[in-house]
Amino acid sequence: MNEYELKAWKEIEDWKRQILKRSGLLSRVSKKVQTKMNSYIPEKVQNAITVAIKNMVRATLTGSHFTTKKNQSYGLTLEEKDQRVKEKMETYRKTAIIEGAGTGAGGLLLGLADFPLLLSIKIKFLFDAAAVYGFDTSKYEERIFLLQIFRLAFSSDHVRRETMKIIETWDSRKNEFHDMDWTEFQMEYRDYIDFAKMMQLVPGIGAAVGAYVNNNLLDQLGKAAMNCYRIRILTAPAYS
Repeated sequence: MNEYELKAWKEIEDWKRQILKRSGLLSRVSKKVQTKMNSYIPEKVQNAITVAIKNMVRATLTGSHFTTKKNQSYGLTLEEKDQRVKEKMETYRKTAIIEGAGTGAGGLLLGLADFPLLLSIKIKFLFDAAAVYGFDTSKYEERIFLLQIFRLAFSSDHVRRETMKIIETWDSRKNEFHDMDWTEFQMEYRDYIDFAKMMQLVPGIGAAVGAYVNNNLLDQLGKAAMNCYRIRILTAPAYS
């Protein structure tokens, strides 16, 4: 490894410690409160989220709504790839902030529209990131990997730990994964973001909450994507 790759590996280790550490007491108490509040969420809101996530998983795996990007990694160092992904992340994050603020200011109906829109922004970013790092998303297993990144970014403690093991051993285990359990997938995602996104539907504060939450969610996904692909690149035989 060169100097930048060693620096990137240290950043990976720091990120892993952060993402895998057990949630604090406040977070666990908040989770209990959130679970209780979820029982008061209108059924049509819950159904909208469920349908949006199911359609997103299906579209990602079949490619019906996402264009496979051409390999953009030729001749690029890892540092150059990272920089390009950071630039794309910033573009998508700005889009998500604008979209979150707009739908958050629009009341219940536009607030509900935010769920599929934000999912689409996230998945398009992942397809772009894969292309920059040189992974071919026309391959089914690479689409499954995109969803593993998504699950790592937006899941509970035990699922993150389980998914990290999958990410770290992906190239030797990828043939084990022929599908994605969208039911578990959507439950984890809903549980992770429900409370914050429900606040987006509250009149008067929805716009500010929508912009803030979408910014944080894209930042979290961007870091997960960058480090997951770094892991695959830096643990490939060429680096051993």
